[in-house]
Amino acid sequence: MIQTRSLFHRFLRGHALFIFLPPLVLLLSFAFIGFSGIDEEHHNQLNLFYIILLLFSFIIVAFVVLSWLFFLRLRKRLIGLQEVMSYSAKHHTFPKPISVQTDRMDEIDQLATSFNWMIQQLEESSKREHEEELLRHRLIANISHDLRTPLTILRAHVTRLNKEAISSKGLESLTEMNHTITRVGDLMDDLFSYTLLTSGKHPFQPTSTDIGRLVRASVAAWYPVFEQKDIQLNVDLPTEETFYWEVDPTWMTRILDNLFQNIHRHAAEGKYASAVVDVDKEQIIIADRGPGMDQSSDERGAGIGLSASAYMLNKMKLKAVFVSDEQGTSVAIGKLN
Repeated sequence: MIQTRSLFHRFLRGHALFIFLPPLVLLLSFAFIGFSGIDEEHHNQLNLFYIILLLFSFIIVAFVVLSWLFFLRLRKRLIGLQEVMSYSAKHHTFPKPISVQTDRMDEIDQLATSFNWMIQQLEESSKREHEEELLRHRLIANISHDLRTPLTILRAHVTRLNKEAISSKGLESLTEMNHTITRVGDLMDDLFSYTLLTSGKHPFQPTSTDIGRLVRASVAAWYPVFEQKDIQLNVDLPTEETFYWEVDPTWMTRILDNLFQNIHRHAAEGKYASAVVDVDKEQIIIADRGPGMDQSSDERGAGIGLSASAYMLNKMKLKAVFVSDEQGTSVAIGKLN
């Protein structure tokens, strides 16, 4: 961008005129004045002293006034820029472009032009991102729908083969195939749910929720599942004390279901799970004695369920802190600081 004018050059030029022009005019005036007689010379010297004093007073006052006017105008323009730039923070949207005087084009106008260009680039980038996100959500939804048909067909064939005379190894293979089909279906459900969450199509209805009661209901639902795998479920749920969070009960239940499901799938060999509601710290603590999150597992996926849980927690202004090693995994859910 070619700079046509400079704001600070104009500032220096205007002040230089008021500082150097009056003394030059004074010197030129006295150059044409003659002196005759001692008294007249003394009188002229006295007048010269007052004139110089008045001149310097005028220069100082003019300098202060000009500086004040310059910085007042500069401050007004900068405040206008600041108000436009802070528009997005107040309204959660892109600010409007700033009007620019092309005939002036000083440093502030150049800044406004650069800001307008940045807004244009951000709007175009946001538009492309939105289009790509819609395309990605549509693609995931279509893939999830298209894969259900072949999975259903495979399950039907597995069910039919189970009724045929087959060896024990064949039955084991069919059982594993059926388990894999179920696992793929669960992964598709997690992916589809995560897509709905991130696209804002999953209903979010926060309300004041009794956390102790909610955790107790979730534990009661998972108790028979853990019992089938001989997983000891240790609970510490106070009955007389509780606390309340402004959350969506359905979302919180899904988060707890995901944590309990991870224990069931990946930490069943530890034969232990615990659920604690800490009323004093207002936390939910879920723990197991599995191999830890860093250990590989045949059931381990891409972590879509945990990603969905993290998204829901953040939406409800909560956080989950994971502590995992070879002795087990513990997650504490609490409020964001």
